[in-house]
Amino acid sequence: MNIAVTGASGHIGANLTRRLIADGNKVKVLLHKDKRAIKGLPLEIINGSLNDFRSIEELGKNADVVFHLAARISIGQNNYETVYNTNVEGTKNIVKTCRKLGVPKFIHFSSIHTLDPNPFDQPLDETRPLIENSGLVYERTKAECEKWITEQNSDNFHVVVLNPTAVLGPNDFKPSFMGQFIIKLYKGTIPALVPGGYDWVDVRDVVDAAVNAIEKATPGERYILSGGWKSFREIAKMFAQITGKKINLPVLPFSIVRLGLPFIHLYSKIKKEPDLFTAESLKIVKSANRNIINAKSRKQLGFKPKPLNETLTDSLKWYKENGFI
Repeated sequence: MNIAVTGASGHIGANLTRRLIADGNKVKVLLHKDKRAIKGLPLEIINGSLNDFRSIEELGKNADVVFHLAARISIGQNNYETVYNTNVEGTKNIVKTCRKLGVPKFIHFSSIHTLDPNPFDQPLDETRPLIENSGLVYERTKAECEKWITEQNSDNFHVVVLNPTAVLGPNDFKPSFMGQFIIKLYKGTIPALVPGGYDWVDVRDVVDAAVNAIEKATPGERYILSGGWKSFREIAKMFAQITGKKINLPVLPFSIVRLGLPFIHLYSKIKKEPDLFTAESLKIVKSANRNIINAKSRKQLGFKPKPLNETLTDSLKWYKENGFI
């Protein structure tokens, strides 16, 4: 097939493009700036952005499927307008263009953060409503985008939405926020942990489900791609077992970490590194639902999440081989 991809320079995009090429598809990607993740791959590159109609028309031309991954992930570093222009307006631009070009299938990568985590004592599945009035710009823009894009589904334009949780795994060239946490944990540059955690999923399992969604997904539906919830303390313990390193970090209360955020920000600024802990990220890990259900994806998309220790082992190996640790 002829397959177009936005966000190919990101973590999921880097793995997805490799899988699509390996499967024998002709792949075309929209490249904004960073090309490390796709350097040397046998694909067609369209230089541009989601706000450049010339480039997105060229991307969507003759495409059988468009995978839309490009998004502005923000945990406090970007203002609302910047995030909105990419996550909402940019998505509307490419969807409208693809409909005009007659693209038959559009697979949109959303996020688990678009779904209301409350009530926390109840399992979270695809029937959970979209989050409303979130104070987090990323959640708010992705939820607005997901609502709009699902409404565009029609007999002639099939829309599928994928909602992955926190992604780990190889081919993380930037690296991602999750990747930076893993690297810092290995290097011993994280002084302490916070009490919360994430639902973690292997990027390769996400890609498998995305590829299967081309033929197996029901148009107009969303699919949660989750692995399992683990606390940061549990992640550190697994790291110690995998690497043989002694990792015995204190777990500080959220109140103490919040007081230290200005110093964390100053340290990151001096090191010229993005903040891993912000007021926004602390709110996310504190309020995450710990029982996210992936039964629908397992049944319809053949989704089979790997054990987290396998994902962590392979991630470390990739970061080492590529000079990150």
